[in-house]
Amino acid sequence: MTTEKTHFRKAFDSPYLSSADIVEPTVLTVKYVALEMDRTKKTKDLFNTAHFAEKEIRRGESLKPMILNAGNSKTMKGLTNTPFIDDWRGVQITVYVEHGVRMGKETVDGLRISPHAPERKELTPENAKGWANACAAFKRDGNLNSVLARVDMSKDHQMQLMGECREPVQPTETGEAK
Repeated sequence: MTTEKTHFRKAFDSPYLSSADIVEPTVLTVKYVALEMDRTKKTKDLFNTAHFAEKEIRRGESLKPMILNAGNSKTMKGLTNTPFIDDWRGVQITVYVEHGVRMGKETVDGLRISPHAPERKELTPENAKGWANACAAFKRDGNLNSVLARVDMSKDHQMQLMGECREPVQPTETGEAK
């Protein structure tokens, strides 16, 4: 049985995603990027700040926005083929921790965005867990948008999933469907 360990930096509540939050390379979907004032209030600097479509980094743990430093901003430019942060919406990225990054006189762990787009997987009924998760998302949202943002599905499989996951129609006392 493995137990979750707590990184010492968790005690220093930051409004931004940090290396303490990423325990393995993590695929995230950029909802939008905006030029925002420093939320730590330590500076009056403006930062390219990525906000994500996912609400949680792990179950019960809110996903924070990520400051995009110059290197990560250049990576986003490369992934999207545009230098405009307004055009970086909807892009899936892989965020990972790089150890031994120099920041001023210190050596720290830094967040990096992989220059390679995450590999998209094909969802089929054979992937029982993924299929069940997609069904739950369909029931919650009433559509497959959040599913298709993460995986590819054939039109036939989309129709199959929607058919399997629709709530059964209950007849009324008069025999009509509600």
